[in-house]
Amino acid sequence: MSKINFVSLGGCQECGKNLYIVEVDTKIFVLDCGIKYPTSELYGVDYISPDLTYLEQRKKDIVGLFLTHGHEEAMGAVTDFVTKFPDVKIFASHFTLALVQDLLKSKGFDNSKLHFVEVNSKTIYKISNTNNVSVTFLNTAHNIYDSYGIIIHTQDGAIVYTSNFTFDQNQHQADYLSMFSALVRASREGVLALLPEAQGSLYEGSRGTILEFKQRIENIFVKSNGRLIFSLFSNDLQRIQQIIDIANSFNRNIAILGRKTQRTIDVGINMGYLRVPEDRLVNLKFLDDNNKNDDANLVVLVTGERHEPYYMLQRMANKRDRLININDRDNIVILTNPYPGTEKMAARTLDMIYRVCTNVTTFTQDLLPESHANREELKMMINLLHPKYILPVQGEYRHQYACIQIANCVGFDTVNNLIIPDNGDLYNFTDGVLTGVKGSVPVGEIMNDGDVAGDVGQVVMRDRELLGESGVILLYSNINPRTKKVITPLQIVCKGFAYITEHPEFNEKITKAFETVCEKYLQQARIDWSEFKSDIRNAVSRMVYKEANASPIIIPVLISTDPSHLLKPVINMDQTKKAASKKVALKSEKKVVKKDSKKEPKESTTPKTKEVKKTVKKVVKKEEKTSEKPKAVKKTVRKVVKKDSPTTTLK
Repeated sequence: MSKINFVSLGGCQECGKNLYIVEVDTKIFVLDCGIKYPTSELYGVDYISPDLTYLEQRKKDIVGLFLTHGHEEAMGAVTDFVTKFPDVKIFASHFTLALVQDLLKSKGFDNSKLHFVEVNSKTIYKISNTNNVSVTFLNTAHNIYDSYGIIIHTQDGAIVYTSNFTFDQNQHQADYLSMFSALVRASREGVLALLPEAQGSLYEGSRGTILEFKQRIENIFVKSNGRLIFSLFSNDLQRIQQIIDIANSFNRNIAILGRKTQRTIDVGINMGYLRVPEDRLVNLKFLDDNNKNDDANLVVLVTGERHEPYYMLQRMANKRDRLININDRDNIVILTNPYPGTEKMAARTLDMIYRVCTNVTTFTQDLLPESHANREELKMMINLLHPKYILPVQGEYRHQYACIQIANCVGFDTVNNLIIPDNGDLYNFTDGVLTGVKGSVPVGEIMNDGDVAGDVGQVVMRDRELLGESGVILLYSNINPRTKKVITPLQIVCKGFAYITEHPEFNEKITKAFETVCEKYLQQARIDWSEFKSDIRNAVSRMVYKEANASPIIIPVLISTDPSHLLKPVINMDQTKKAASKKVALKSEKKVVKKDSKKEPKESTTPKTKEVKKTVKKVVKKEEKTSEKPKAVKKTVRKVVKKDSPTTTLK
């Protein structure tokens, strides 16, 4: 009995954060590991990555990470994956691996310690100790180079994950011969399940081709006499290459704005994928009185992810950008259709640009070559493979539902063979038959704020939302814990809360609520400061909501202060020791002085001095009498003097 499980950790019923797991006889194949960009209500969040808890539980069963292309919704979370699974192999094409290695290097990883496997359309990766399980790669047409789909071959049939693709034959970087050959081989083998992208399933009818797009851009260059500014998404390398080629043909200088795009373009140039003439690339300097960066021969590419091009254009229109300020002589070309959630920002950006420049050309969806499969291309993929089951991925629920309707139009059974998967649902195939959802796995979103990952949870986001909507009220006061009295009056600081400025009496109501809680706690023998602040927060919050119908964040700050301690002298141990040592030294000096003063006698009053004089006289008289022995007399005198010298001082 063969068992195959499919589960999505991200990418179903949402755009981005693609991560899919195919489990064949306990062997886990991880397909893509991307990020998702936040919506406007997620304040301060840079990007969102999938939760890898389930993979951590099955760490020993992971065969490898298989990446389809170099866009961040497919490989942006590789840093998180490598952090948790440094020994797992990463399979990707030549260009995708270069982008992955560049991303990991920028995050401080040592690529020499990781395991990278380069693949192409001819690669066949066979899994040992399994029942004829292997992986091949399907060359696809997309707006980034070296894009591949992934085919997992099992004894029950192939599982085809298309990722992003189109059948636009104007995209010359795709090897259509290899693409159709791989699709035909998989169809002959038998396709158990097709995992098509659904993000473009709402597009129907004809759309702009690359040839038509090139002609329209060339017409803009011909008509333009001033500086040209293009807004582009950084992941659309093919469109960037086309504009660079056209600008070069018109002998115009090119400036590219956007850190990620510059890094990606550098990788593409070094590997030979992008052709950018070095003599045409210019580095813009900061604006000053002498430098305006407004050369009429200049073409500026404003690039970024999701909302970044709009922000950059807004700064330029408001004269706040450090490199470019839009003027009435410029020509603005908008090539960035808004992502879901950025429509308001895109409309506001256009309004701001029109205030300073009216030479604006906007390319709508029907004029831009789409990089996602539309309805007709999805029909072609389904008819070529004729899968047994279809589980659309990479799209919101409406996209997945539209993909199901497309499959229904070409003869598939909606009830039994078409499933709209959701993140976390575990779908089981036993002996080639879908048995339904057999449980669920832990899924979630890891919000990343700069270098902080995982700490930005729901509580933090709720606080940021409240701060953005209602502001904050800070309450602080000094309280004496010994006397149980409020020392200083309550101080109220409001930020972002406008009601209090229009109603000055509101301060008194806040103070009254504060004093009511203080009266309760200051009568207790022991104060629980945590509960004290919590009750203040709750009481003031209820009162503010009742009076102002708002819910600002309340932050009470209670400072425990005992003024009686401030009256006592501050004792410095070092100074005390020094003072004590000085006192001891003074006392010893006084004793020495007294002792010496007692031992210093005057000649007229010291008895010992008189005795010495008498002895000397006797010796002199004796010397006079006995002049034969003068030397002996001298020695005797010396002995007498030495004997008295320790206790007498002779002047």
